[in-house]
Amino acid sequence: MMVTRSSFLALLGALALGGCGRIMAADPARPSATLPPDAMTGAGDPLRSAIAATAADFSNPARLAGRPAEAAQALAQMEYLAVELPGNPTLLTAMPTLPVQLAEARREWRAALGIPPQAPPQMVIDSLYASARSLHAGRREEAAAALPSGLFTPGGAATLERLAALPPLPRTNAAAVAASQAERQGLEFRPAL
Repeated sequence: MMVTRSSFLALLGALALGGCGRIMAADPARPSATLPPDAMTGAGDPLRSAIAATAADFSNPARLAGRPAEAAQALAQMEYLAVELPGNPTLLTAMPTLPVQLAEARREWRAALGIPPQAPPQMVIDSLYASARSLHAGRREEAAAALPSGLFTPGGAATLERLAALPPLPRTNAAAVAASQAERQGLEFRPAL
């Protein structure tokens, strides 16, 4: 049987399309998250930007002390990383312990802010960023209102106080630093298809 160039290309295309469908449908239950456009500081890639920012923020706890807006943004970025990094096939092959570290860190920061374990990640991210924007604009009451008590169990005002005086978050720091080290080693983090 002779295989022509056009039949070979058609077969290759069909295989590629079939593979894409399997990749996309591999885990439809896996959540995804996005960061708002104002989350990126000097980088076009939200994943790399979040990795760099959180490693800097959590490696020096004094950096966030008394700065609830910055703490809200840093925790929103960690929430994003906890969702997006474990679905990265390169990450799973190269750094199999980082997803576990991120899950432990997420339990730590959610407990510190009173966020229930089942809270949808995107709602957490959006609320923290909305609160941070309001704080930057000097609107504290609006910042508290952006942190609804159904999502932040202590309520908005108490959550702002917690953000201004975060307790030590050693697991969060370890996960942020591990993500940064992996990136420095030349791993290419890309959200899974």
